[in-house]
Amino acid sequence: MFGRAPKKSDNTKYYEILGVPKSASQDDLKKAYRKAAIKNHPDKGGDPEKFKELAQAYEVLSDPEKREIYDQYGEDALKEGMGGGGAHVDPFDIFSSFFGPSFGGGGGSSRGRRQRRGEDVVHPLKVSLEDLYNGTSKKLSLSRNVICSKCKGKGSKSGASMRCPGCQGSGMKVTIRQLGPSMIQQMQQPCNECKGTGESINEKDRCPGCKGEKVVQEKKVLEVHVEKGMQHNQKITFPGEADEAPDTVTGDIVFVLQQKDHSKFKRKGEDLFYEHTLSLTEALCGFQFVLTHLDNRQLLIKLNPGEVVKPDQFKAINDEGMPIYQRPFMKGKLYIHFTVEFPDSLAPDQCKALEAVLPPRSSSKLTDMEIDECEETTMLDVNNIEEEMRRKQAHAAQEAYEEDDEMPGGAQRVQCAQQ
Repeated sequence: MFGRAPKKSDNTKYYEILGVPKSASQDDLKKAYRKAAIKNHPDKGGDPEKFKELAQAYEVLSDPEKREIYDQYGEDALKEGMGGGGAHVDPFDIFSSFFGPSFGGGGGSSRGRRQRRGEDVVHPLKVSLEDLYNGTSKKLSLSRNVICSKCKGKGSKSGASMRCPGCQGSGMKVTIRQLGPSMIQQMQQPCNECKGTGESINEKDRCPGCKGEKVVQEKKVLEVHVEKGMQHNQKITFPGEADEAPDTVTGDIVFVLQQKDHSKFKRKGEDLFYEHTLSLTEALCGFQFVLTHLDNRQLLIKLNPGEVVKPDQFKAINDEGMPIYQRPFMKGKLYIHFTVEFPDSLAPDQCKALEAVLPPRSSSKLTDMEIDECEETTMLDVNNIEEEMRRKQAHAAQEAYEEDDEMPGGAQRVQCAQQ
């Protein structure tokens, strides 16, 4: 490979540039280069010369053959073996092989420039509370654009394209609209002839696979895994599964969970709430009923005789709430909200029977004379107090309006105010 054995020279410089010993492994070299390259990247305010030195050092030491020559004879031997000048190393090519072309601006290298990122596609995904409690998988069929395999995204059979005559290759058109005298509106929008690409393809040269569109439609089935304990509005992301386009980093498909209302349970964070109505007898004398949980387990809910449930009271059961996301063996609490249903009326003999077993009335007994001095009243049922108050306010406002309208001299006051 080399015409003559070169003389020995310094063979530690590249190791010092990367900050590693001569015994460093390939993994050590990679880690050292990654760390130093990010720190010294020109787009991040680093030293461009240092960035080039790092790339040169890594390019040599990462190649076993070049490293062996460098370790024995130094940098000069590599230059002699490659025709005196050494091989040209593009530091941005090496950097892009680690981090991809979308990292940084590239410092003038076309292959290191930041690529445009495609838009994410967001889909709502309706799920039941049972789905979020038990976990589930849903298969969804979607259509998306993919790069045409026949022309590799060029749009033409030959790979050639011309500058779009409609926008002169800019991909954008400026339109001016007259809004009125001495008033115009200038708008910039994607060129409709080239669809914003800035390129035009000859009709005869168009790819038969994509008809010059560069992309074709593909149907794909995605399996969405809904994990136990996930929340309403939580996102499940499929990276790089959105529409593809030439010279564009493909966006993501994002599913946003939309929880449907449940007829029995309500969720608040990691806790569940369940509504249950008791008769007065059950509230006072004990009860038992079966609660069917979200995983179809049958829970026996009971209260022993002698324990009393008051109206609007809550009872809690530990570890029967929602599974905690990514810790599914831990659960919140299940709260049962009790409503007590009272009878509409009682017969006199029922009242006497209750008085015999219930605590005595708190109010003192009135004498006949005290009762004679009082005025009798009648209480009416009010089913909805808020509706009753709104109705009264509307009635009062209507009366005030009619009273003001009928007031003498009202028309004259209006006339005076207009003068």
